[in-house]
Amino acid sequence: MADRQVDHLLIGGGLAAANCARWLRQEGADGSILLVGREPDPPYNRPPCSKEFLQGREGREETYFRPNEWWEDQSIELLTRTSVMQVDLGSRVATLSNHQEVGFDKALVATGANVRILHVDGAELDGLHYLRTLSNSEAIWRDAEAGERVVIIGGSYIGTEVAASLTLRGKRCAIVMQESVTHERTFGAQAGRYFQSVLEEHGVEVHGDDELERFEGADGRVTKVVTKSELELDADAVVIGAGVHPDVHLAERAGLELGERGGVRCSSRLETSAPGVWAAGDICEYDSPIHGAPLRIEHWDVALSQGKTAALNMLGRETEHDVVPYFFSDLADWASLEYVGPAFGWDEEVVRGSIENGEFSGWYLKDGRVAAALSVGRSDDLDHARRLLTAHTDVSGRAAELADVNSDLSAL
Repeated sequence: MADRQVDHLLIGGGLAAANCARWLRQEGADGSILLVGREPDPPYNRPPCSKEFLQGREGREETYFRPNEWWEDQSIELLTRTSVMQVDLGSRVATLSNHQEVGFDKALVATGANVRILHVDGAELDGLHYLRTLSNSEAIWRDAEAGERVVIIGGSYIGTEVAASLTLRGKRCAIVMQESVTHERTFGAQAGRYFQSVLEEHGVEVHGDDELERFEGADGRVTKVVTKSELELDADAVVIGAGVHPDVHLAERAGLELGERGGVRCSSRLETSAPGVWAAGDICEYDSPIHGAPLRIEHWDVALSQGKTAALNMLGRETEHDVVPYFFSDLADWASLEYVGPAFGWDEEVVRGSIENGEFSGWYLKDGRVAAALSVGRSDDLDHARRLLTAHTDVSGRAAELADVNSDLSAL
């Protein structure tokens, strides 16, 4: 028998679970809500970890999803520093790391993602950092502040954002990456070169078409990064942005079905293979009614919107998750991007505006339809991209209209 019973058990201390709790209360749930998170902090926004918080422009509490008193005001029980170790779906009982057993009626699994760890020579040295939490961000700055040169491994979101943030604070940063230019895999070479040029104009060294070979150190601490092309970079600290993988261990042990993209398989309403159990955030691999295929996205805004969808369905609303995935990124205060999609591949790329002037949108077409769009200084274009993507509008042969800033996109 469980030690106690709750109506809604929210597993995971991130934004998906937090927004689920919010919408449960906002939409009239009057039963008990328990949110269990393993971090010491209450749920917070992760983007500042590589941006405003790392830059020293935003304090810890400013990143919080809601002020501390909000949870009590909403009668939502929040357990931090606590993990759910096991879920018995048959008896509807979860075992917590504090040895408490909690029975539940409905549950959300939102366990997020873990960073990919690199296993190379020297990986045990001090001064190597991965970025996922506020505490990670604090540790990066402590090391960077005490030194001068920081090497970043990886040229995607975390790598470029960290390089920009630390450069803004006066550190000398270098990026080592496998891609030819930054963000090439997500945005293609044209847009990637633009973001790389912004970084280089502000003093960031970028070494593409290369790969980490090993770390070297002295007295147990990293001092140098060596690449496979035999490039050697002095390093007082290293930040590794090698991506993440969904944390599905709990879900797998519980017997939930997993999908081909590595997440927890969900319906278009985000319900898992177990009735009355939903998933949201980085682990959620759902049937997208917009894309007509399973989708799993590791972005802040997606976690936020999926938390709401899960809450509505916990309340019996039968709501499909029909939100077009959105993402944003900032390189210090030098450049900002927004993106809707995603495009895992495309056969045509159209630029609207001027990359040289830093005001453009990139349109990624697949089989004559919009698969994704990127905006730098042209946010209004994304509204049209969402519409065209959702409607599966055939834009074959209309690349010239997409590219012409004087054309009326609403006519497409």
